[in-house]
Amino acid sequence: MPDFLLEIGLEEVPARMIASAQAELLKRTLALLAREQLLASDAGAAASNTAGLSFSTPRRLAVLIRDVRTQQPDITEQITGPAVKIAFQDGKPTAAAEAFARKCGLPLADLKTITTPRGEYLAAATTRKGRSAAELLAAELPREIAALYWAKNMYWRPGKPERFVRPVLWLVCLLGEEIVPVEFAGRRAGRVTYGHRVLHGPAPIPISAPSHYPSQMESAFVLVDVEVRRQRIRKALDRTTRAIQTVANPRWREDEELVDSVTHLCEWPDVLLGNFEPAYLALPEEVLVTVMRDHQKYFAIEDGSGRMAAHFLTITNIALTAENSSIIRQGNERVLRARFNDARFFWEFDQRTPLTARVALLENVTFQKDLGSYAKKSERVRALAAEFTAVAAEREAALDAEAIDQAAVLAKTDLTTELVKEFTELQGIIGGLYASSQGLGSRVADAIYDQYLPASAGDAIPRSAEGCVLGLADRMDTIANMFALGMEPSGSKDPFALRRAGNAVVRILAESTLSLRLSDLLEAAVSAADVRARLEAFFAERIEFYLREGCNQAYDVVQAAMAAGADNLRDLRARSQAVSEVRNGADFQAVSAAFKRMKNILDQAGISPPAGATASYAIGTPEGDLEFKYTEIKSKVDELRRRHAYREALEAIATIRPQVDAFFEKVMVMDPDPEIRFQRLRLLQFIVQSFSSIADFSKIVTVG
Repeated sequence: MPDFLLEIGLEEVPARMIASAQAELLKRTLALLAREQLLASDAGAAASNTAGLSFSTPRRLAVLIRDVRTQQPDITEQITGPAVKIAFQDGKPTAAAEAFARKCGLPLADLKTITTPRGEYLAAATTRKGRSAAELLAAELPREIAALYWAKNMYWRPGKPERFVRPVLWLVCLLGEEIVPVEFAGRRAGRVTYGHRVLHGPAPIPISAPSHYPSQMESAFVLVDVEVRRQRIRKALDRTTRAIQTVANPRWREDEELVDSVTHLCEWPDVLLGNFEPAYLALPEEVLVTVMRDHQKYFAIEDGSGRMAAHFLTITNIALTAENSSIIRQGNERVLRARFNDARFFWEFDQRTPLTARVALLENVTFQKDLGSYAKKSERVRALAAEFTAVAAEREAALDAEAIDQAAVLAKTDLTTELVKEFTELQGIIGGLYASSQGLGSRVADAIYDQYLPASAGDAIPRSAEGCVLGLADRMDTIANMFALGMEPSGSKDPFALRRAGNAVVRILAESTLSLRLSDLLEAAVSAADVRARLEAFFAERIEFYLREGCNQAYDVVQAAMAAGADNLRDLRARSQAVSEVRNGADFQAVSAAFKRMKNILDQAGISPPAGATASYAIGTPEGDLEFKYTEIKSKVDELRRRHAYREALEAIATIRPQVDAFFEKVMVMDPDPEIRFQRLRLLQFIVQSFSSIADFSKIVTVG
């Protein structure tokens, strides 16, 4: 069977959009081929990447699928017609039978009778001829291409309906050596593609066969395989860094996000070493790295101890030679020098006005039109931070209340600085650096510096308890007020990044040493009952997301742990981790299944037995043995829970398995005698209530 190739040639696509579109194009193409039964039988499911390869550069998206059928298989299916009693009257066919025969294209004699639960019916076996792959792909692929998701689309042909991320310049679509006549955006597919814009030039490249595509493109100075480009960049970064003689144990600063970005910015990467004046190293490292990384896509160089060196690495989209290297290096150094000069000027200029004098300037900076200026936001954050500090202090948390208050007042003042206006990525960081240089103390400076952490899943939480309190107060003010205005996230829309703010709140509560709980935050930030109810649902989603995605917990473990309480997030995280560690044990699985059975019995009984002592059962009876074992391990489990030794507590609970098994094997809980039934139900209720404070074991999915 032949291979299939689809390439979409485009004007340069933004790097951040390429990876997701590449994956989606492969997924859609495989799904189409599977749906139309064009994949080889051993190619796997449509979602499996083993059936195909995907490629991308800034100027193209492509998929290569192995072993595609050229023709759909014929499909034989049985069609059910009218009931026999309707199809025949007095042994003669009626109009209904004749109409059914015509519909099937068969003589009446070829119809057969089948028996169904509703009676006897006429039926016919028909064979639908399979369509050619070229015909199907030409009809269906344009719809799949048009359905690709892009964060931003554009129109580029006046009066034409198609929208795409960038104008489509060419299409290649081959099934084996044959062209598939796909049309999209005014382009008709052929076999001609184009190589590197500079190194190869405008000469067309006819693709001889799909399997030759990667090698033919490489001959035209285009590495279409993203991973090949990524590894080439990494090796070149290593090689170029090792050649630096003026730095002890030089290394380029690892930055996976930047590696990914430059990988999607080039087709034929190479690495060039540049230099800058050592005097610029007097600027804060955060400023230097931001200028190089975010504005120029340069990699920083550091020595073996982690100190920055006066060098940088840049990725070029052209093969470097002795002739062009000097020109390219000088150009990059000139641009970086200008950027550094701007940063140095702003750094010195901004500090002529200390942060304390900038508080009044926040009146002129709008936070949100309905919520006023950043000055008003700072007042609200200050009040929330004070309440959080007071609650934590009641639980003996060691917090510097004065530092938190001062940090809350000054946290947003760096928004008025020229350096943050020029390099917005540095907000918060610059405020922390200025606070440090202006002698405001390390606790104030660190809290301001870390206030936006964690901004993503890969970030750490703030380093200090004061920074955690400030971060919580800032985010809770934003979330609570946006919800009060009815601006909560909906579907895929979250214009104010409230989900990200919620994720940060959950992480700080779960991973810091603060003794704050979610209810403490909601009590201080929200007064309206309806808003609080919506916020509780919102945070329940964020907590579940954190445990599943951030802690890699299974969905049933998350549900079980959250059912036992989701207010103390640090405790919840510990409990869910303990359940994950023991859940696959045979005894724990059996006890979980038993708890599910207990809860079902109690629910069906429709009663909640009152607290109090159970009936005294004799040892040696199933009830007595279960009651004795429960009493024996309860005190041990309670002590382990108090010490947060949840794994040991769960292991202790699992030891009740033999008594539970014997109880259900030999005892009928719903005894006809109401007093016996009541006492047995109460015994089960005590067991369920006592041991469900760590997790609701009935929610654990068990084998069978």
